[in-house]
Amino acid sequence: MSPTTSKLRWLALISYGLLLFWVVFWQVWLSTTHPYSALFIILIYALPLLLPLKGMIQAKPYTHAWANFITLFYLIHGITVAYAVANERGYAIVEIVLASAMFIGCSMFARLRGRELGLGLKKKSKN
Repeated sequence: MSPTTSKLRWLALISYGLLLFWVVFWQVWLSTTHPYSALFIILIYALPLLLPLKGMIQAKPYTHAWANFITLFYLIHGITVAYAVANERGYAIVEIVLASAMFIGCSMFARLRGRELGLGLKKKSKN
């Protein structure tokens, strides 16, 4: 693995871990706008982020690529809260930054690592 690919992997992993920690910490301890149970918060906010855990730890480019679809949920959530809930705007900005960092890290890692491994879409032959 090239040094650039390795750095992007670490960006993806660190932002992934911080995003997982942040959304649970925010929703359980910092949020005052909704009285949800801890089980509900874990199911809605943490479980989607736990789905790509194994593949991300194993550095699979495909998992990093589809983890971006999950990341978009957190990006949309952060933007919505930043716009609609003034007293939680700072928390939402942290979520936006972490989700954006994860998105960039995962996208670029999947692209570069896929090239290193020779993965990719096959070109249609002209017959």
